[in-house]
Amino acid sequence: MNKEYAVGIDIGGTHITAAIIDLLSMKVIDFSVHKETFNSNLPVNEVMLIWEQVIRTSVKNSKVEAIKGLTICMPGPFDYTNGLCWIKDQSKYEHFYGLNVRYLFQGTLNLSSEFPILFENDAVCFGKGEVFKNADNLSKKVMAVTLGTGLGACFIDKGISISLGESVPQDGEIWNLAFKNGIAEDYVSARGLLANYKTLAGKESNSGLELYNLALDDDEIAKKVFEEMGEDLAEVVIPWLKKFEADGFIIGGKIANASEFFLDAFNKRVKQSGIEINVSVSTDNEIAALLGAASMLYEA
Repeated sequence: MNKEYAVGIDIGGTHITAAIIDLLSMKVIDFSVHKETFNSNLPVNEVMLIWEQVIRTSVKNSKVEAIKGLTICMPGPFDYTNGLCWIKDQSKYEHFYGLNVRYLFQGTLNLSSEFPILFENDAVCFGKGEVFKNADNLSKKVMAVTLGTGLGACFIDKGISISLGESVPQDGEIWNLAFKNGIAEDYVSARGLLANYKTLAGKESNSGLELYNLALDDDEIAKKVFEEMGEDLAEVVIPWLKKFEADGFIIGGKIANASEFFLDAFNKRVKQSGIEINVSVSTDNEIAALLGAASMLYEA
């Protein structure tokens, strides 16, 4: 059987990571992972040169010659079908608003219009990647969330992302669900953690990482803030775990690294709701995102 390969690409506000994915085994090719950090507010041509360098380095290091397509996970707002960037006023990609990123890739990499260049939401890529990492999940319904600067989510049924229907929220998104005195992301995110810490401690913490280090140093207020976030996360997702009839729930994103301080509170609230579900924390968000991106061609 002929091997088929895709370039899996994870693009964030400050980094790009690329790797070559074997589409038959859904595995990352050895030595192909390449990552660069950069300022996404640089002029478009400078950003594209950085992206080109990372992609070409990944392909070169993999020693793979035939690539089936580019598969890219991007933060939103973004028109994933048509490749249009609608990111605005988010302190990232300020020069990309309204541009067709598919065309930019075609021009920079000298690709034909027929060459597949596919885009997907970063949270969806993470969730699908986690499913493909564990073959048992391919027969199940899985909800996944990413906890970081924002609150991402996806609903995966037998490896397919579900974003329509009564069993999932609109567009499969939970960040904008009404919650307490605002929306879910106001409470379950880095800014939610920092805002709660300021309220409880009467002083500011500069970042989620700083707050995590305070918790590690046994700061009781910092630990309480993470615990309350775990409870809030449970309150946000419980209705959708029930409606989707999820078999598993996977937590990713940078804040997942602090799961020792919020997972017990989350699990306790979920159990109190009467839900029996397998809850896991991702050990490698980035590889999951790359595999999830490549799965778009796995399905093609």
